[in-house]
Order: sequence, then structure tokens, then C-alpha cells
Amino acid sequence: MTDEEMDFTDAKMLRQKAEKKLKEKKNKEAGTLKETDVNKLLHELQVHQIELELQNEELRQAYETAETALKKYTMLFDLSPMGYFLLEAEGTIRDLNFTGADMLDERRFSLINTNFKLFVSEDSKPVFNTFFRKVYNTNAKESCEVLLGYDKKPLCTVYMEGVVTEDEQNCLLSVVDISKFKSRTISESSTDE
Repeated sequence: MTDEEMDFTDAKMLRQKAEKKLKEKKNKEAGTLKETDVNKLLHELQVHQIELELQNEELRQAYETAETALKKYTMLFDLSPMGYFLLEAEGTIRDLNFTGADMLDERRFSLINTNFKLFVSEDSKPVFNTFFRKVYNTNAKESCEVLLGYDKKPLCTVYMEGVVTEDEQNCLLSVVDISKFKSRTISESSTDE
């Protein structure tokens, strides 16, 4: 049967003919593929493999650097003997460390999204509000001394410093419990009298 006599509507016969031509074409191309082309291709694959290995090593080193930075951050922030808070302009706690949570006598994650002002004693609220306003108005570091407490439950006397971040307009607040220092100073002054 010649090509003129072939029935192109017969799918099986058409497939066989196509596979035969593809096989012939591959055989011709395989014969023309030169050894230099194969060597070039092999060289390119080897170079690409080495590039990937170098990128993998860079990624591994970057991961180790990030892990080291995370451990350092955890040590400096979470385990610091000073309370750290990140407050929004209205006083909402965005983040805090474990010492800060201890000062407020609450669990750390239950304090997120609560207002820090709720933990400032009623007597100290005017001082804190003035301090907080100054922090945002001056964009400079400010400080104050307040008594933390809520529901007529005094917690501790603290010294705090705050500054506003330029990018997010949040207040970075560091808080130090000075209750023991205050009681020592008071007892020393009463024994001097």
C-alpha cells in the first residue's frame, strides 16, 4: 500500500506510520550528534551541578546565621531581667517578654492585645499618661516611675523608659522593678533618723 492509497482516517494505521517516521528521524539525529556536542552538554550539566551545590552551601550558612540570631534574640529579649514591651499608640500590648509578663502577674500570651494602661495603678495613671504622651509628641526617649497594679492589687514600683520607633510608630518600653530598691532606701532612711 503506497502513501496515496493509505487511509488517513484509520487511526491505528496513522499512529503506526507516525511512530515509524519518528524512529527514522531519531536514528538520523543520533547519527549526526557529535561527540563534541555531548561533551559540551556534559560540561554544562557539571557546571550547573556545582552552581547548585554552591547555592545550597550559601543557603545552609544563611540558615545557621539566622538560627544564631534567633538564639541571641531569645536570650536578649525573652530571658532579660528587664521587662520589655512593644505598645501601640493607644497602649495596646503588641509584644512583651517573660519578665514583663511576670511584672504584670499574668501569662505572656494572654497579655497580647490587652491595654498596658489597665495595669498601671490609679494613683500612677496621670504620671504614666503624661509620660506616654511625651514619648509620642517628642519622639525622644522619656522616662518615669509608676506603680503597677490593678483591682486595688499593687504589683510593683517600676522605672520605665520609652521611645517610639520611626517605622511603625510603636513604643518600645523597658521596665525595671525597683520595689526592692525603694524599700531598701526607705528602711535605710528610717534607721538614720
